[in-house]
Amino acid sequence: MGILRTKRLATLAVLISVGMILSYVESLIPVFVAIPGVKLGLANTVAVFALYILGASDAAIVSIVRAVLSSLLFGSFTTLLYSTAGALLSVLVMIIARRALRLSSVGVSAVGGVFHNLGQTLAAAAVLRTGAVFFYFPVLIISGVLAGTVIGTAAGLIVKRLEKILKLQRKDNKR
Repeated sequence: MGILRTKRLATLAVLISVGMILSYVESLIPVFVAIPGVKLGLANTVAVFALYILGASDAAIVSIVRAVLSSLLFGSFTTLLYSTAGALLSVLVMIIARRALRLSSVGVSAVGGVFHNLGQTLAAAAVLRTGAVFFYFPVLIISGVLAGTVIGTAAGLIVKRLEKILKLQRKDNKR
């Protein structure tokens, strides 16, 4: 029992660390300078991977802890607020999309991208006490779908590759 808990904790720590590295790398790359606030969401690759390989609760842990730690290390209080709101809403909707709608990693990630942007927009509306921020939301829907599709494709490929390795390891462990 203790070995399984330790292995799970180590796996989550590695995934959170990879997500944080991807967040940091993304912060260094001005991908869409012409459209403020639009990002690829590279760290979401790890959340989608965790959802498909480890399950819903582990994906939620990876997504939320990564958002909080990345914000504390590389951002500000505002970053923490927006990032955590986006991560929370995104991972909840991705779990529902995976379970109830049985979407592929691409569909789950695209939905996650849109809802991450919605979570951040809701947080911005609350902080700024105005609904005017929602005029920008159509741009964020498009960017969320496009970025989510790219990230979901990458996560799907990673899941396929690693599933083969994990199956081989499980067979070896049973011997």
